[in-house]
Amino acid sequence: MHQTGLARRIYQTSRITGSFRLRSGVTSHEYFDKYLFEAEPKLLQDIAQALLPLIPKNAEVLAGLEMGGIPIATVLSQMSGLPTLFVRKTAKEHGTCKLAEGGSVQRRLVIVEDVVTSGGQIIESARALRQSGAEIVGVLSVIDREAGGVDNLYRENLNLKSLFTMTDLKMAVA
Repeated sequence: MHQTGLARRIYQTSRITGSFRLRSGVTSHEYFDKYLFEAEPKLLQDIAQALLPLIPKNAEVLAGLEMGGIPIATVLSQMSGLPTLFVRKTAKEHGTCKLAEGGSVQRRLVIVEDVVTSGGQIIESARALRQSGAEIVGVLSVIDREAGGVDNLYRENLNLKSLFTMTDLKMAVA
């Protein structure tokens, strides 16, 4: 699929306007509701197909972050044959008390996220996964909001590869 066409579809499906407080605490008048593109089967499939070549060759497992990274990681798993972990924001306090479900984290992981702003949740999750023995070999996202996430992740030795930046999405509909 042509990247500009995919960017246009994501933009048209998920962009909403108003006043939104982002996880980073920043207020934005534009929001990309990832659940709108993740809820569309064909669009989600096309996004995963476009992300496939970005998976590092040495990855052993995909680690989808709660909640938005999980559907993307699941479809990527189906296409790539790599297993998936489902990573919670915090370890559950009952049952197995695990941070990640679906197998051992003591492997080479690629963190999968939907939208990156500051990268705060990725950093928190990566730290917890590393403490549990994971080796993080990359981070994939659909959208980089270009709000400092790349630099913040780099400082944590995390390499972000995004399918699109906010600039890419806006240029696709210009």
